[in-house]
Amino acid sequence: MPAPNAIIDYINKNSGKFVQRLAKAVSIPSVSGDAAYREAVFDMAKFLRDELEAVGVTVRFADLGKQVLDGKELNLPPAILGSIGNDKNKKTVLLYGHYDVQPALKSDGWYTEPFTLTVDNESGRLVGRGSTDDKGPVLGWINILQAHHDLKLELPVNIKFCLEGMEESGSEGLDELVVAERGSNKFFDGIDCACIVWRRASFRSTPYLTIPQSDNYWLNTRTPCITYGLRGIVYFKVNVRGAGQDLHSGVFGGLVHEPMTDLVILLSKLVTPLGKILIPGVNDLVAPLTKDERERYETLDYSISDVEGVLGGKLTVSSDKETVLMNRMRYPSLSIHGIEGAFSAPGAKTVIPANVSGKFSIRLVPDQTPDAIEVCVKEYLMQEFAKLESKNTLEIELIHGGKPWVASPDHWNYRAAIKATEIVYGQTPDLTREGGSIPVVLTFAEALGVNICLLPMGRADDGAHSTNEKLDLSNYIEGTKLLGTYLYELATAQ
Repeated sequence: MPAPNAIIDYINKNSGKFVQRLAKAVSIPSVSGDAAYREAVFDMAKFLRDELEAVGVTVRFADLGKQVLDGKELNLPPAILGSIGNDKNKKTVLLYGHYDVQPALKSDGWYTEPFTLTVDNESGRLVGRGSTDDKGPVLGWINILQAHHDLKLELPVNIKFCLEGMEESGSEGLDELVVAERGSNKFFDGIDCACIVWRRASFRSTPYLTIPQSDNYWLNTRTPCITYGLRGIVYFKVNVRGAGQDLHSGVFGGLVHEPMTDLVILLSKLVTPLGKILIPGVNDLVAPLTKDERERYETLDYSISDVEGVLGGKLTVSSDKETVLMNRMRYPSLSIHGIEGAFSAPGAKTVIPANVSGKFSIRLVPDQTPDAIEVCVKEYLMQEFAKLESKNTLEIELIHGGKPWVASPDHWNYRAAIKATEIVYGQTPDLTREGGSIPVVLTFAEALGVNICLLPMGRADDGAHSTNEKLDLSNYIEGTKLLGTYLYELATAQ
């Protein structure tokens, strides 16, 4: 059933307050991957605790232990476990999100201060780090609870929250918590299904088609989508170490094995310009493509021009729609992300760096696993390094990994999400797999044995993980309506 008109009216009337709530969240620089910002991540957890408790949610912080980051031992940010409602005659839905963000500096190329929410009234864009990934989507749930609280309306379902502060850094400690809190009389006991609301949605901005979202995109600006599968990930750091200190190239150039030369050669051996992974054994682990699955990609509402619109040019590795879709959804990919230790400041510096590191990741698909891929990567890179006959040393480090995930979209959880989308947007959504990774999804699916649905809130042009990240106001407000409608549809779904 649709959400009551009073809820929709409340959301429309209080959009300004919701934006203020997002501004407060964005102002907290909760960067989980930098030790200097760890206190801010805890501040963000306290902010969310206060917001949840104010609308009737019972909250506790779950200690996830410690980690060593940048040479320091730090407490991990807590997982926020919250619950509201315990009616045994109602379904119980688990809502997951994260409150940490990627690093951001004005000098990276931001037009505005990244941790100050900038409202562009002309375009309707809400610009700031975390606006779409994942603070806006998380606050969408709080907005819905605020409406029910202020209107004194009973929720149609019981809700449990699991919000973490380490998603951008591998979700350290969360898997163990989920396993520890499952079972009779534990926090995750009695959960019937789960919903994850995230970032991104369409390839190009449009003021008319907006949707709240998980880790998936609309395939275009025409048709909403709901995601039932995600790729996994393995993230590697390759360290090449040489002399005990940086060297002057005028003195030592041509006399020593240079770490940067070794590293660049190794990185060039990983993947071709057309995206073919060169590491033996990686592609052999991919599940075969069936005829039925191939036909599914053929029916999706999508064209090459949709992706070219956001790329700003003809940059796809293929002009075939199905090939591009499958490269994003059901085949692995390898991306090189950066190099540490090299000179990168303006001007010229004739230094030979003593130690350099390269970072790359591989997005995994069924039937690949992080453990199997780690073996393939390390064996291959060690063999290629040996061919260089270098006197430098090589170290290969797996930073983090997560398995791929696929759910059945023929489940009442998905039927509720589909119906809610049809009510809010007047369209039946495409059902898609997606190229991004949320490692904890598989943990929830395997540990709790529940169906998980991914709903969208942002657009593909939101710039999650990039400069000038934004969330469109229309996505934020209409997305909040979708979340509320989903809860009501969930109550009666079969």
